[in-house]
Amino acid sequence: MLRSVRSFCISAIKYNAAPITRQDVVIIGGGPAGLTLLAALKASPKTKHLSCTLIEATNLDKVREFQQSPPHNYTNRVVSITPKSIEFMKSKIGNWDYIHEDRVKEYQGITAYDSQDATSKVEFDVSNIGQDTLAAMCEVINIQGSLLAKIESLENDGSINIKDNTKVIEIVNPNEVDIEHQHDLNEVDQSSGTSELDWPIVKLSNGESIQTRLLVGCDGYNSPVRKYAKIESRGWQYNAFGVVATVKLQYEDFRNVAWQRFLTTGPLAILPLNGDNATIVWSSTPELSEILLKVNKDIFPRLVSAAMILDEVDLKYIYKLLKKNPDDFSVLKEIEWRLSKFNEEEIEENYPVPIVEVIDGSRARFPLKMSHADTYVAPRVALVGDAAHTIHPLAGQGLNMGQSDAGALVEALEKGIDRGMDIGSTLVLESYVSNAWPSNHVLLGVCDKLHKVFSTDFYPLVVARGIGMKSINFVSGVKDLMMKQISGN
Repeated sequence: MLRSVRSFCISAIKYNAAPITRQDVVIIGGGPAGLTLLAALKASPKTKHLSCTLIEATNLDKVREFQQSPPHNYTNRVVSITPKSIEFMKSKIGNWDYIHEDRVKEYQGITAYDSQDATSKVEFDVSNIGQDTLAAMCEVINIQGSLLAKIESLENDGSINIKDNTKVIEIVNPNEVDIEHQHDLNEVDQSSGTSELDWPIVKLSNGESIQTRLLVGCDGYNSPVRKYAKIESRGWQYNAFGVVATVKLQYEDFRNVAWQRFLTTGPLAILPLNGDNATIVWSSTPELSEILLKVNKDIFPRLVSAAMILDEVDLKYIYKLLKKNPDDFSVLKEIEWRLSKFNEEEIEENYPVPIVEVIDGSRARFPLKMSHADTYVAPRVALVGDAAHTIHPLAGQGLNMGQSDAGALVEALEKGIDRGMDIGSTLVLESYVSNAWPSNHVLLGVCDKLHKVFSTDFYPLVVARGIGMKSINFVSGVKDLMMKQISGN
């Protein structure tokens, strides 16, 4: 007992902080992945006893405010969630009870087509595989708010700690502490019989230090947890940006379809929200992304609609005009003249409903990249979500992958607890990797190849991909398999 007190005191002096507290699980990151993992741990009868701390650098009050009183307009961070993810949130976590369902839009199909060949089209209809919903569009903050509300609704015996507005200053490996003090950290947890010598120590901006049995990185692409664990992440930047915006349609599109056009500058997607609302994700070159952010707000809606229809030669001419002057309203006449060559009935039947307004402040851009960690675990460390992998947004699978990670990690910890094992040991964590890594790797590869295949105007490849899209559209078995993948089944 005396030695334990002495150890705490020496540790406090060593790290210039209050005495080190100990936790079973420390989660870095309060985004959807981190909150999903915390909620799932506390919802499971086998893991709810674990003492858990979640650390988030930003203030979560905005998430709480949204949960209590969401704004009139949709926010611009909107994701596609699969029926599998929805079922996970309903049955495994229970946070779906707190979702603002009036802001969730289910859709039943996808229409994807090639800008280089108007006849190269794939149309997915989920009814062909006996389902009602292919996926649903939902704001990220809506998911975060529901998870936080669920966590805060639980009876807290002191085993749930959320520290927002708190930054991680340093993560220390006790094995690398100088020899003079190393033996003082080599205490034994009498309840588990495990040595604490290798438990990571997380130093926080509020002066606290936490030593944890398991450290989970849900801290994004530049994950400090991944760097601490010395896990390599491989991938590349696409030299491209995704531009997002929340828009208003001329009228509600009752077809409940997500639209995607593959342009050589990158895919443009118009995704349905409730009523006459929609969200766009336009993958584009750095130069074009700057134009899209700067163009006059009264020109932008017509530009997006035109980009779903016009030939790329025409679009490049319009981009050139807008690069010189983002407020050049003469482009509206250029667009109208070019669209007048199309039959109105053809446009109405085969293309999205025209966009008439962009919500002020909703336009933003983010760099596109692909990365995948060599593994998701190290001794006493696990990676979840973007800390483990980042994916091109063309398939809309980023959040779903993070939710699947969280579910697989909880399952691994449940098995470890059933067998009386240390939850931080690689013997427990390796089953998480074996269940999550291979499927994620396949999906990352597919999205990367699709991006490269469609972001080119090299004629032989254009012909080949056109044949491929037409073949997929007429081979029901392949389309059914793709729809099951998209819907998470």
